Amino acid sequence: MAGAMRPAGPGARWRPSELLLPTPAGLYCPPADIHIDPVRPVARALITHGHSDHARAGHGAVLATRETLAIMALRYGEGFAGSRQVALPGEAIRIGEVDFRFLPAGHVLGSAQIAVESRNLRIVASGDYKRERDPTCAPFEPVPCDIFITEATFGLPVFRHPPAAGEVAKLLESVRLFPERTHIVGAYSLGKAQRLMALIREAGYERPIYIHGAVEKITAFYREEGVPLGETRLVAGQDRKALGGEIVICPPSATQDLWARRFPDPVTAFASGWMRIRARARQKGVELPLVVSDHADWDDLLATIREVGAGEIWVTHGEADALVHWCGTAGLRARPLHLVGYGDEGEAETEAEAADAPEA
Repeated sequence: MAGAMRPAGPGARWRPSELLLPTPAGLYCPPADIHIDPVRPVARALITHGHSDHARAGHGAVLATRETLAIMALRYGEGFAGSRQVALPGEAIRIGEVDFRFLPAGHVLGSAQIAVESRNLRIVASGDYKRERDPTCAPFEPVPCDIFITEATFGLPVFRHPPAAGEVAKLLESVRLFPERTHIVGAYSLGKAQRLMALIREAGYERPIYIHGAVEKITAFYREEGVPLGETRLVAGQDRKALGGEIVICPPSATQDLWARRFPDPVTAFASGWMRIRARARQKGVELPLVVSDHADWDDLLATIREVGAGEIWVTHGEADALVHWCGTAGLRARPLHLVGYGDEGEAETEAEAADAPEA
């Protein structure tokens, strides 16, 4: 890449910016000539997970976990890239003189951190991640490293997420108290919707869960992967007036559409870390806010930084300034990368959800 400096001699330790650096297309590894989660089409891409702000179509070659490649094919079609290669969890894949390893990120099914290692320097790019237990995907694995690249979607002290099981209990209690009302839960179609279903089943709810058409393809894929979701039924073709007392899961945008008003006296819920901010819930017309996030909250961001033991922290997106400031007080070097093109928790999913299936 033009302008990239080279080490002083063969075998010399890389400077961090020689191994990985931010570019307009995304994080770039010059020695391997490959990008991580590029926001525009590139020749070669490593993809951390299937959300549409990280996984875009049109790259020449894509390396990702088997599940992420399958999700991209579901959303974009089989021709989403010129070629694809499966990265097995923990397997070192050498490109040039750089080893890449995909390790679980705990965000959604197939999500991975990417460890980039060469010449005694290891940089770990987290992608999006969470630390709370999730029955639908492999848990986050802390990876010791020299530099940790972290997201900071909820990188403010106000964001301390309660246990998701408690939020699901609130939903089921509302269903019990209002058996005549349909409970319509806004949840992003990849990851959040399926996690909610699994948690609802773990809480003992056995009735069918009704789903919007935009949730169907990914839900079917999760089920094929062995995730226990119980019985689901498409809303399409149902007599909506007969769905009082039932749970319906749909994209968040659908909760504010005419689609949602056709159910009996609906209770509108939204599952998101942003529901910690009550003003945001009121702004979106949410009657039952559920603080269920697929991202690390403030405490888990700090705990993860301590756990990986990196001496330097790079922050890709979200509330970077607060996290960078905390790192400084903890004696760590830190800087924001100011990468553009990555959304907050699922906002970039709206377009992908519509493409999945607009009918319900």
